[in-house]
Amino acid sequence: MLPLAELHLHIEGTLEADLLVRLARRNGVPLPSEDPAELTARYADFADLQAFLDVYYANLAVLRTEEDFHDLAAAYLSRAAAAGVRRAEIFCDPQTHLANGVPLEVVFGGLGAALADARSAGLSADLLVCFLRDLGGEAAEDLLRRALPFREHFIGVGLDSAEVGWPPRLFAKAYDMAAVEGLHRVAHAGEEGGPEYVREALDVLGVERIDHGNRALEDPDLVRRLRDERVPLTVCPLSNVALKGVPRIEDHPLPRMLELGLVATVNSDDPAYFGGGIDVVVAALRSALEMSDDDLAALAANSFEAAFVDGPERARWTAEVRAWRARR
Repeated sequence: MLPLAELHLHIEGTLEADLLVRLARRNGVPLPSEDPAELTARYADFADLQAFLDVYYANLAVLRTEEDFHDLAAAYLSRAAAAGVRRAEIFCDPQTHLANGVPLEVVFGGLGAALADARSAGLSADLLVCFLRDLGGEAAEDLLRRALPFREHFIGVGLDSAEVGWPPRLFAKAYDMAAVEGLHRVAHAGEEGGPEYVREALDVLGVERIDHGNRALEDPDLVRRLRDERVPLTVCPLSNVALKGVPRIEDHPLPRMLELGLVATVNSDDPAYFGGGIDVVVAALRSALEMSDDDLAALAANSFEAAFVDGPERARWTAEVRAWRARR
């Protein structure tokens, strides 16, 4: 099993249909169906990012208690460990849960307990709190203020949800606040928005990684900057295909990113909705993109370079990648 770090994973997007049904029954939340297969079939053909988000946010109404959030995260972390993940840096969307009437202490209490259990079992894992772009910059600032009393539960901030029309500069103050607090900073950019969104995330928000970043390839100067500054891209091939950003997996630009010398990593994004976890993504890279063991080892090494971890951990996992390649 290829050892790697998963750096672009929305914990809410790991809500598999069987757990969705179980939590709905636990909390008395009605669903369109209680048949997991029927629910999963609804994910087969999203027209675009917004169509996906409509289903995604509706499903999150089942998350009500610390136990629910614990069960959600524990299920993902167990699958991730079995798939070779050594380090998981996990996004969460507290604004969604606040809108559903769930207090922050419930969200962080449940997720934090699951991550603590995973760490005890040997998996390195941390949370990053995401701001929902479509709620605007002031809401992001408010969320960060409200989240800081729970600072021990997260190591950074991110920016997600619908991209176009919500450029990074709207969130400059929230990111300045995060920097003052010593938090890591990442942002979704270049998934729907053009290269200018990527450039603005770097220049205005001071991000350390770009989540997605596919459209950066449209700007050769930006590509050179990303390469020369070793700015990681957390790429999500199955997600890009499911949301129509890329026509077919065979057309995905990930191999081109490696050819260009970019610090590209591979991730599952929202695996419950996009066809499977990181093991499924890696299998698709082998079969559809015909990526070699050397390519996969490069992606894995990049993931550890991009992770927010200390040097000794990075060195240990990178050595695991070399050992994996030597056995092939």
